[in-house]
Amino acid sequence: MRTTIDISAFDMHNPPHPGRVLRNLYLEPLGYSIAETAERLGVTRKTLSEIVNARAGISSEMALRIGFATNTTPESWLGMQMHYDLWHTKRRKTAKALRRVVRPLKKRAA
Repeated sequence: MRTTIDISAFDMHNPPHPGRVLRNLYLEPLGYSIAETAERLGVTRKTLSEIVNARAGISSEMALRIGFATNTTPESWLGMQMHYDLWHTKRRKTAKALRRVVRPLKKRAA
Protein backbone atom coordinates (compact mmCIF):
# COMPACT_ATOMS: atom_id res chain seq x y z
CA MET A 1 0.00 0.00 0.00
CA ARG A 2 1.36 3.40 -1.00
CA THR A 3 1.47 6.30 1.43
CA THR A 4 0.21 9.77 0.61
CA ILE A 5 2.08 12.62 2.24
CA ASP A 6 -0.29 15.26 3.65
CA ILE A 7 0.49 18.53 1.86
CA SER A 8 -2.44 20.59 3.16
CA ALA A 9 -0.30 22.33 5.78
CA PHE A 10 1.95 23.78 3.08
CA ASP A 11 -0.63 26.49 2.29
CA MET A 12 -0.06 28.31 5.58
CA HIS A 13 3.67 28.97 5.57
CA ASN A 14 6.84 28.67 3.54
CA PRO A 15 6.57 25.07 2.31
CA PRO A 16 9.71 22.94 2.29
CA HIS A 17 11.32 21.99 -0.99
CA PRO A 18 10.49 18.33 -1.76
CA GLY A 19 14.19 17.54 -2.04
CA ARG A 20 14.68 18.58 1.56
CA VAL A 21 11.72 16.41 2.56
CA LEU A 22 13.35 13.49 0.75
CA ARG A 23 16.63 14.12 2.59
CA ASN A 24 15.06 14.66 6.03
CA LEU A 25 12.48 11.85 5.94
CA TYR A 26 14.33 9.19 3.96
CA LEU A 27 18.02 9.66 3.18
CA GLU A 28 19.25 10.76 6.61
CA PRO A 29 17.06 8.50 8.80
CA LEU A 30 17.75 5.45 6.61
CA GLY A 31 21.47 6.18 6.34
CA TYR A 32 21.67 6.60 2.56
CA SER A 33 24.14 8.92 0.86
CA ILE A 34 23.16 10.98 -2.17
CA ALA A 35 25.35 8.74 -4.34
CA GLU A 36 23.71 5.54 -3.06
CA THR A 37 20.22 6.97 -3.42
CA ALA A 38 20.95 8.29 -6.91
CA GLU A 39 22.09 4.83 -7.97
CA ARG A 40 18.92 3.28 -6.54
CA LEU A 41 16.80 5.87 -8.37
CA GLY A 42 18.70 5.40 -11.62
CA VAL A 43 19.83 9.03 -11.86
CA THR A 44 23.16 10.80 -11.57
CA ARG A 45 24.54 11.92 -8.24
CA LYS A 46 24.56 15.49 -9.56
CA THR A 47 20.86 15.36 -10.46
CA LEU A 48 19.85 14.11 -7.03
CA SER A 49 22.21 16.50 -5.26
CA GLU A 50 20.59 19.46 -7.01
CA ILE A 51 17.13 18.27 -5.93
CA VAL A 52 18.11 17.48 -2.34
CA ASN A 53 19.81 20.87 -2.02
CA ALA A 54 16.76 22.70 -3.44
CA ARG A 55 18.55 23.88 -6.58
CA ALA A 56 16.29 21.89 -8.92
CA GLY A 57 12.67 20.86 -8.84
CA ILE A 58 11.07 17.45 -9.05
CA SER A 59 9.76 16.43 -12.46
CA SER A 60 6.92 13.98 -13.00
CA GLU A 61 9.46 11.27 -13.89
CA MET A 62 11.49 11.98 -10.75
CA ALA A 63 8.27 11.92 -8.72
CA LEU A 64 7.60 8.41 -10.07
CA ARG A 65 11.14 7.29 -9.23
CA ILE A 66 10.97 8.69 -5.70
CA GLY A 67 7.48 7.29 -5.22
CA PHE A 68 8.61 3.79 -6.19
CA ALA A 69 11.70 4.02 -3.96
CA THR A 70 9.87 5.36 -0.90
CA ASN A 71 6.53 3.58 -1.35
CA THR A 72 4.75 6.94 -1.56
CA THR A 73 2.63 8.41 -4.32
CA PRO A 74 4.20 10.48 -7.09
CA GLU A 75 1.28 12.88 -6.65
CA SER A 76 2.55 13.66 -3.14
CA TRP A 77 5.94 14.70 -4.50
CA LEU A 78 4.48 16.72 -7.36
CA GLY A 79 2.07 18.36 -4.93
CA MET A 80 4.94 19.41 -2.70
CA GLN A 81 6.79 20.83 -5.69
CA MET A 82 3.70 22.71 -6.86
CA HIS A 83 3.07 24.20 -3.41
CA TYR A 84 6.73 25.19 -3.10
CA ASP A 85 6.82 26.83 -6.54
CA LEU A 86 3.50 28.62 -6.16
CA TRP A 87 4.31 29.96 -2.68
CA HIS A 88 7.58 31.42 -3.93
CA THR A 89 6.06 32.78 -7.15
CA LYS A 90 3.31 34.56 -5.22
CA ARG A 91 5.94 36.38 -3.18
CA ARG A 92 8.11 37.53 -6.07
CA LYS A 93 7.61 40.84 -7.80
CA THR A 94 6.44 38.98 -10.90
CA ALA A 95 3.19 37.96 -9.19
CA LYS A 96 2.43 41.58 -8.30
CA ALA A 97 3.26 42.67 -11.84
CA LEU A 98 0.95 39.99 -13.26
CA ARG A 99 -1.95 41.32 -11.20
CA ARG A 100 -1.58 44.66 -12.96
CA VAL A 101 -1.35 43.13 -16.43
CA VAL A 102 -3.73 40.16 -16.42
CA ARG A 103 -7.38 40.93 -17.05
CA PRO A 104 -10.13 38.60 -15.80
CA LEU A 105 -12.06 36.54 -18.34
CA LYS A 106 -15.70 37.56 -18.23
CA LYS A 107 -18.72 36.54 -20.24
CA ARG A 108 -19.12 38.79 -23.23
CA ALA A 109 -22.39 40.41 -24.07
CA ALA A 110 -24.23 38.61 -26.86
